[in-house]
Amino acid sequence: MNPFNKIPGKVKNEYDVFLSHPRDMRVLLITNIIYAMVLPVLDIFVGAYIMRGSRNPSLVAFYQLAVYTGIPVTFMINGFLLKRFKIANLYSLGMLMSGVSMIFMMTLSEITMVGVGIAGLIMGISFGFFWANRDFLALDTTNDANRNYYFGLETFFYTLTFIVVPFVIGWFIGLTDKLNWFGGNMNSAYHIVTAAVILLTILSSVVIHREKFRNPKQKKFIYWKFSKEWNQMLGLAALKGIAQGYLVTAPAMLIMTLVGDEDSLGTIQAISGLVTAIILYALGRVAKPNHRIYIFATGIIIFVAGTLANAVLFSAAGVIIFMLGKVLFQPLHDIAYFPIQMKVIDFVSKKENRSEFAYIFNHEFGLYIGRFFGLVLFMVLAKYVSITFSLKYSLLIIATIQLIAIPVAKNIINRSNKNNI
Repeated sequence: MNPFNKIPGKVKNEYDVFLSHPRDMRVLLITNIIYAMVLPVLDIFVGAYIMRGSRNPSLVAFYQLAVYTGIPVTFMINGFLLKRFKIANLYSLGMLMSGVSMIFMMTLSEITMVGVGIAGLIMGISFGFFWANRDFLALDTTNDANRNYYFGLETFFYTLTFIVVPFVIGWFIGLTDKLNWFGGNMNSAYHIVTAAVILLTILSSVVIHREKFRNPKQKKFIYWKFSKEWNQMLGLAALKGIAQGYLVTAPAMLIMTLVGDEDSLGTIQAISGLVTAIILYALGRVAKPNHRIYIFATGIIIFVAGTLANAVLFSAAGVIIFMLGKVLFQPLHDIAYFPIQMKVIDFVSKKENRSEFAYIFNHEFGLYIGRFFGLVLFMVLAKYVSITFSLKYSLLIIATIQLIAIPVAKNIINRSNKNNI
């Protein structure tokens, strides 16, 4: 019997499972899957572009700090705009503006702090519109029973794109240099990548308008006092933010410093992501809500092990081990974190009679506090100790701090179960 004969049936079965979910959830997933092909470029190769043009890791960190500063400000602006504009329009605006930021970056004649800061703020505005509306739509189109599937499938495709896209782009940029394409002009290669990003953002914007999504019902979204359940969630958000700040900037800096160039960057991402993608889809299909804490803790332990290898070896081998740990940690963390967050929002929004967007908005400031702390820690260590010390040990410090998140998350889950959240 030919084992390959069974594959089409299995694929059809998974497709039928996808079709069994509500249409609005499916349209949102397709939109995010298309935009997922853009995210690796924004997360990795923009940092590599800055590093190539400046050879200054602190400038990469400054760019990311500008991005993270623009996000919560845009969350607030988005909250006011939702009173007048459709959520799908604002969601599209966020995706399209990511291309605008890249165009601005590519037109800079020199990589300076001012130029990098402006590009970072534009990208932060883009992410602000994207994530503010994406989070509400994910919350509104799912429930606790199907969120493991939703985030498992979404993260599965995110992971796949972090395999394929960096591999293709990395080798494209590398071959431009080696084979003298475009006269060996590396900037021309980056310009072509930017054009591809713009086309994908346009396509994802078209798809999101194929369904009518509702705006948040209540208009007020700024509050200063919250319940104990939500304050604990904010603590978990701050811990997540600390890791986020580093995991967007560190890979490009480490690889460009210790391994090689963009083709190495793409190859390492491709190798480290394949197994993760398969694990994520399986988890999304079979994992139950009570499995979330185990998935969450496993991801963090893998992250600590990867950063320890980087600190001890601090070589190309250490970077590869760290990248393997990173690509496993991030999706495992997210597939557990987002359903936990949304279950708490489901409860506290009813308990306090507030709009769900109020908690999505407030959650972003918890993330920002963590991101700010993480990036400032890197910049301070780089300036007052050394860049080598910062690349070598700050990741380990950040990962060790993440261990605190395990008991915090466990307590939140236990309270959720006790209160039937």
